[in-house]
Amino acid sequence: MTSKRSPGVVRRADTTAIHSVDHFALRVPELEPARRFFSAFGLEPRDEGGGLGVYAKGGDHCWIRIRETGQPKRLDYLCLGAYPEDIDAIAERARVNGVALTDAPEGAPADGLWMRDPDGNPVRVIAAPKVTPSAPDAIDARPCVTNPIGVPIAPARSQGQPVHPRRLSHVLLFTPDVLRTTAFYTGTLGLRISDTSQDLIAFSHGAHASDHHLLAWVKSEAPGLHHSSWIVGSPDEIGMGMEQMFAAGFTEGWGVGRHVIGSNYFYYARDPWGSFAELSCGIDFIGADTEWPSGDYPPEDSFYLWGPPVPEYFTLNTEADR
Repeated sequence: MTSKRSPGVVRRADTTAIHSVDHFALRVPELEPARRFFSAFGLEPRDEGGGLGVYAKGGDHCWIRIRETGQPKRLDYLCLGAYPEDIDAIAERARVNGVALTDAPEGAPADGLWMRDPDGNPVRVIAAPKVTPSAPDAIDARPCVTNPIGVPIAPARSQGQPVHPRRLSHVLLFTPDVLRTTAFYTGTLGLRISDTSQDLIAFSHGAHASDHHLLAWVKSEAPGLHHSSWIVGSPDEIGMGMEQMFAAGFTEGWGVGRHVIGSNYFYYARDPWGSFAELSCGIDFIGADTEWPSGDYPPEDSFYLWGPPVPEYFTLNTEADR
């Protein structure tokens, strides 16, 4: 089978690995709070199959699938994309590593390779187009205006436009054992470690080019979703997106600030279930021909370079009692 790739998409030679987080799925108590939150965040929730599909505004790729269960929020599954010619090799690697292929969870699509990570999270691998970037995003200098003598000045607040994230950047999960979990995702699915901080947090990238982190894990007493991260065009859009969330009544979060690991600017908005959606720009990019010099950072560098104090609830795993 041949791969139908977009022009300019590259892959690392002689490497079998997933290339993208195609989407992730959530179970939530009710759909309407999810619709309100992601709409305020600038994404586009659409009614699909009795649940919601969440898209970038006007986009045709579904980044989140959400279904209502009446139960507390939890991560339903991760769906990871691979080139079609790599699917059989990933299945064989799983067999060699003692990772069992399983049936799909109830209510989830049956196609693809299904397995569970060491924390029990269902993981689906499908043959799909690459949706993580194959070139770095440029930071958009706009909005930028000039005054009557041609000096660049800040734009008018009165002319600000709604912020709409362009795509999913990464997902960060809680795990009781960072080293065990990263061994599964690197050894079976081909992700590569970007940077770590002791056994507290680890960031991984796609071998076939991606942002500095595609999936990441932070130590907790139990599995769970900490945040999803979404790319916008500039630090201004991060700040305006923060105010957009405030205006919609979502006032809990963290930022604006800048990370050390990954280098990106950020604002985290707290969702109705206690996890977060991050507005991000300027994240480091790792190409398919790059051998990234993985660092092990001290804990004080693992959070941020600058920003407001970290709220106590930022590290709370609301799925710990699932």
